[in-house]
Amino acid sequence: MKVSIPLYNELQKVVIFFSKQLGFDKYENKTGRKLALKIVDVISMSLFKHRNLKDTKKSIYEIFNLKNICSYKTLVVSINRWSPLAMKILFMFMKMNRQNQRILKHIDSSDIPVCLFKNAHRHKTMKGLASFGYGSKGIYFGLKIHLISDFKRKILAIRITSANVNDRDIVIPMSKGLLGLFVADSGYISEKLMREFYQENKRILLVKPRKNMKKIMTKFQEKIYQTRMLIELNFRNLKMFYGLVTSLPRSISGYFANYVYALLAYQIA
Repeated sequence: MKVSIPLYNELQKVVIFFSKQLGFDKYENKTGRKLALKIVDVISMSLFKHRNLKDTKKSIYEIFNLKNICSYKTLVVSINRWSPLAMKILFMFMKMNRQNQRILKHIDSSDIPVCLFKNAHRHKTMKGLASFGYGSKGIYFGLKIHLISDFKRKILAIRITSANVNDRDIVIPMSKGLLGLFVADSGYISEKLMREFYQENKRILLVKPRKNMKKIMTKFQEKIYQTRMLIELNFRNLKMFYGLVTSLPRSISGYFANYVYALLAYQIA
C-alpha cells in the first residue's frame, strides 16, 4: 500500500525488513482469496497509530482511506490477528539489544489498568486475567508489566502478568541469559532471591534498602540507585506517548495487540 506519509513509510521499511527475515509471506494466501490488507501494511499502520498516539483504530481507518479496500471490522480483526507477528519483531529487537547489552541494568514493574477503578467489578473482557493490585496511584484493576532494560534504556526482557503477581517471583525467569549489575527498588528485597540470582563474577542484584532498614549504603551504591529513573522513563514514555494503557478493546486479543504494538513502536523509535 503506497501512502505519502513520511513516518508511516519509515515504519513500513522497518517492518518489511523484519518480515523478510521472519518469512511473513508464508502467512499470506498463495491461492484463493487474497488478504484485503497485507500483513506488512497492517503492522505498519498499527505502529503508526501508537507513534502518533491516535486514540482509536477508527482514526487509522480514516487517515489511510480504507473504506474502498475493506470494512472497519476487517481492519480491527487484522490488527489483532497479526499482533503475534509484531511480537516476533519485538523479540528480535530484544535479541539484538541483548547482544549489545550494557553491564548496568534495571529491573522494575508498573501497573497497566484495563479500566477505571469504578468499573472494575463490571469489567468482563479481562476478568479472567486481570486482578486488583497496588500501583503508583493506589489500588487498580488490571495487569502488570515487568521490564529489564540497560543503561541506554534498551529493553532486554518483558513479562506481562496479572496485577497481583509478586515482582520477586518474576526476576529469575525473566533475567535468564542476562549478566551484569541489576538495580531494583525496595519491592525486590529478599535475601533468598539475592542468593539465587547471584552468579560469581557474572551477575548480582542490587536492591535499594528501605528507609527504616539498618543498612549502610556506600556512595557508589547511592549513585547506582539514582540511575533507576532510567527505567521509570521507559514506563512513563510507554504510557504517555505510546498508548500502552487502554480500556478501549473489546476482546483479550485486542488488549494484548495494543500492548505489543505499543512496545514495538517504542523500540523502533
